[in-house]
Amino acid sequence: MSNDIRFPPGFLWGAATAAYQIEGAWDEGGKGESIWDRFVRRPGVIADGTSGDMACDHYHRYAEDVGHMAEMGLGAYRFSIAWPRIFPSGGGRPNQAGLDFYRRLVAALRDKGIVPMATLYHWDLPQALEDRGGWVNRDTALRFAEYASVMFSALGAEVPLWATHNEPFIQAFYGYGNGENAPGRRSPWAILPAGHHLLLSHGMAVDAFRAARIPGAQVGVVLMIWPHHPASDRPADVAAARRVDGAMNRMFLEPIFRGRYPEDVLRHFARRLMRPPVRPGDMELISRPIDFLGVNTYTRLTHAADWRDPLAGARQVPPRGPTTAMGWEIYPDCVVEALAKAREFADVPLYITENGAAFDDLVGPDGQIVDAARVDYLRAHIAAARRAIDAGADLRGYFVWSLMDNFEWAQGCAKRFGLIHTDYATQRRTWKASAHFFREVIARNGL
Repeated sequence: MSNDIRFPPGFLWGAATAAYQIEGAWDEGGKGESIWDRFVRRPGVIADGTSGDMACDHYHRYAEDVGHMAEMGLGAYRFSIAWPRIFPSGGGRPNQAGLDFYRRLVAALRDKGIVPMATLYHWDLPQALEDRGGWVNRDTALRFAEYASVMFSALGAEVPLWATHNEPFIQAFYGYGNGENAPGRRSPWAILPAGHHLLLSHGMAVDAFRAARIPGAQVGVVLMIWPHHPASDRPADVAAARRVDGAMNRMFLEPIFRGRYPEDVLRHFARRLMRPPVRPGDMELISRPIDFLGVNTYTRLTHAADWRDPLAGARQVPPRGPTTAMGWEIYPDCVVEALAKAREFADVPLYITENGAAFDDLVGPDGQIVDAARVDYLRAHIAAARRAIDAGADLRGYFVWSLMDNFEWAQGCAKRFGLIHTDYATQRRTWKASAHFFREVIARNGL
C-alpha cells in the first residue's frame, strides 16, 4: 500500500516574497520614499537595527534569483510591486524605470515557464501619501485605484494572477494601531478607518481590473487567516477567541464576500468609540466579485479573556507545543482550519499564498545548511493541505514563504524563513536542505 500524497493535476507550487523585503535599491531607479524607508530610520524600531536598504539586492540580482526558481522547478512566483517605484509621490505620471524593472522581472519569469502572481500592495505605501494622512485618508484609496489601473495596463497581459492587497489586517492594526510596523502610528482610533479604506481600495482596484478586460487574467486578494482557539471551554475564553477571530479574520472576510461588517465586531468596537467610516455604496464596492482568495497561514493562536487588554479584552496564551524561531506554535492543522474558515465566506478557488517557518539555520563547516526542522514543518503542512482538499477545499496552489531569507519587517534580518540562505554581507545565495526537499515535492506533485 502506497503512502504517497498526490495533489491534483495542474496544482501550482510556488514561493513568495515582498518588494521591500528583498529588492533593496531603496533610492535607485527613480523610486520614491516608502513608509518603510522612513520607519526603519527610527531608533529601536527594528530588532537587529537592519533595514531594507539593501535587503537581498533583488533589484540588481533578479535574473540570478529567477534562475534559482527555475532550477527548483517552481510553477509560480508570488512577488509584490513597490508602489513608490511606480509613483514616487503616490500619483501623477508613472516612473518608467520602475515599470521597466517589473517588465524585466515578469519577462524573465515567463521565459522560464514560471507563472507570475503579482501583489499590488504589501505594506510599502509612498511616504508622500502617508504625509497626507495615509490609509486613514479616504483619498489614498483613490490613488491606489489609479496605481492599480496603470499596472493592469502595463503588465496585465503578462501576469495571469493579480492580488490587490496582502494582509490588510496587519497594515491597519500593526501600522496604525500599535505602531509595530510602518508607518508606526499608535492610534487605536485610526485602525478602523485605515482598514475600511484598504478594503475600499481593494474594491476600486477590482473595478479597475474589470475595466482593463485582460484576457485570461484573474484578480483576488490575500488575507491573513489564522485559527483562534480558546484557552479553555469557559464562556469568557470562548468569547475572547471569537473577538480576536472577528478582528483578524471576519472583519475582512465578511465585507469582501458578504458586503457587510460582522455585527458582533462592530458592537465591540463601538463600545470603544471606534467605527469604520462607511459611506453609501462603499460595501457594494468592497464586495465586488473576485476570482480567487489567497490565504496566508502559519500557526494558531490561543486566547484567554483578559479585560486589561483595552482593544480585544483578550491575551494570548503561550503555545502548548514546539515553536519556530518566531515563537509560533508548529500546528499543521492551521492549514485545514484556515481553509475551512475561508470556505465559510468564499465560494472561489483558494491558494495558500504564504506558509513557512523561521528557524535559526546553521551553516555547516562544509557550507551546507541542513534545516531539518523546516523540512519537517513543510512536509507536515503540505500534508495538511492535501487533507483540506479531501475535506472539500478548492485549493489550487501552495506558496512557501519565503523563496529566500530576507528583511523580516520589525524583526530585521535576524529571522530566516527562506528556502535559500542569503549571506547579507556577500549576497551569496545557498540552497538549504528545504529547497532540495521542495524541488522533490514539485517534481512528484506531492509527498
